[in-house]
Amino acid sequence: AQRPARFPGAAAARWPPIDDRRQIPQCPGMATLAELETRIQRLEDLEAIKRLKYAYWRCLDQKRWDEMATLFTDDATSSYGSGKYSFTGRAAIVDFLRTSLSVESGAVGIHHGHHPEIEITGPTTATGRWALYNYLFNGPQQRGVREGAFYEDQYVKVDGAWKLQHTGYTYVFQEQWSRQDMPSLR
Repeated sequence: AQRPARFPGAAAARWPPIDDRRQIPQCPGMATLAELETRIQRLEDLEAIKRLKYAYWRCLDQKRWDEMATLFTDDATSSYGSGKYSFTGRAAIVDFLRTSLSVESGAVGIHHGHHPEIEITGPTTATGRWALYNYLFNGPQQRGVREGAFYEDQYVKVDGAWKLQHTGYTYVFQEQWSRQDMPSLR
């Protein structure tokens, strides 16, 4: 490309300067292709990790246990309820979730996770912290639960897909009540 001359009679200059070997504009302070590729990969990894965690909460609330199992590594660990419920292995984690939150248990809930703080720690590893607001109720048990917590996660990329290596939360608060204490509640 030729840059038009600013002044009549001045010679036009090539702008921006071109490295003729690659035909890529070379501008001081401009990122290289490798740097841009790294940045884009990081953004794609961050988005994939967010989608992984969103799927985790959706699977909890919709009771999609088979899909939930695909989100964990085989040797994943968990630590729920400030460490009260800890498990090792995908099967043990999913079995606990299935048992405690199944349709048969009467538990119905909605998990809202937000404010992700994700750090890519290597090409195939990352950590994350998420805020959680959770509301559960159990009609047959006449019980309600409201929780605020922070999840601490570890992620690993396996065959190009991000998986949960560890997940768990520590309470900020937890409150439970009998739904029978609310006469107008239906």
